[in-house]
Amino acid sequence: MSLAFLFPGQGSQTVGMGQDLAEAFASAREVFQEVDDALGQHLFRVMRDGPEDQLTLTENAQPALMAVSVAVMRVLDREFSLAIDKAAFVAGHSLGEYSALAAAGAISLGDTARLLKLRGQAMQRAVPVGAGAMASLIGPKTDVALAEQAAAAGAELGVCVVANDNNAGNVVISGDKAAVDRAIEKAKELGARAIPLNVSAPFHCPLMQPAADEMAEALAAAAIVAPRAPVVANVTARPVHDPEAIRRLLVEQVTGRVRWRESVQWMASDGGVTRFAEVGTGKVLTGMVKRLAPDCEALAVNTPADLEAFAKTL
Repeated sequence: MSLAFLFPGQGSQTVGMGQDLAEAFASAREVFQEVDDALGQHLFRVMRDGPEDQLTLTENAQPALMAVSVAVMRVLDREFSLAIDKAAFVAGHSLGEYSALAAAGAISLGDTARLLKLRGQAMQRAVPVGAGAMASLIGPKTDVALAEQAAAAGAELGVCVVANDNNAGNVVISGDKAAVDRAIEKAKELGARAIPLNVSAPFHCPLMQPAADEMAEALAAAAIVAPRAPVVANVTARPVHDPEAIRRLLVEQVTGRVRWRESVQWMASDGGVTRFAEVGTGKVLTGMVKRLAPDCEALAVNTPADLEAFAKTL
């Protein structure tokens, strides 16, 4: 059975995240303390106790989600002898790609935490609050072609592009608010439902170029080595091993499309993966995999009970 580990992105955070892991496993507590030390803040306290508005700040949510995902992987390694080397591939949705790289040893935990803190701050600085928008286009008629047609209509008024190709029936657009509003109208005309997203900035679009520039400088100074398991990159939907390629693709990811549908389908077909395990918080990616690769097993491995049950099946 070929296994891939998946790492969730922003939106999966919830107050109380990581608490059960910290109570059950010293190795999880070590991860949370390392992240706190790297950031010089009590992030785990915010994760555990809230308040929610502090946890959902992009600069906190991103390293917090990474910390829980890496804590799960460290527990699997230390307590259940499941090293990440046993995975055929690892992949993460947006910020989850950093979690995957940290779990695979390509970037140190401390550096990953600092990079994600900066990434969140840089994304927020790139566009004034309210100037940008994102929307999820959903429904049985929704696919990339429909989303690109809607985005093209919006682009007559400003920046508007497909940001996340999540799965059949779920594609996200991003850009200037007026442009996204126009794209929403067009999408409805084409038969899709459109839901504006409650986000603080228009992620994964050209408006994020100032953030990409900041990340390019930070990543240039970061130590990156070859990962212990192949990482399927968001912007190419293919595995990447070379440290310099990883560095370049992480910069491109800030403004580029998250090709999640293609990533999962490639792993399930060409990659030969038959089992996907989502590690960290939530079950968003698990649900996507069940729609994208219905012949594969997909499960969430988040709680101590999940970890014990998962380890028994290996």
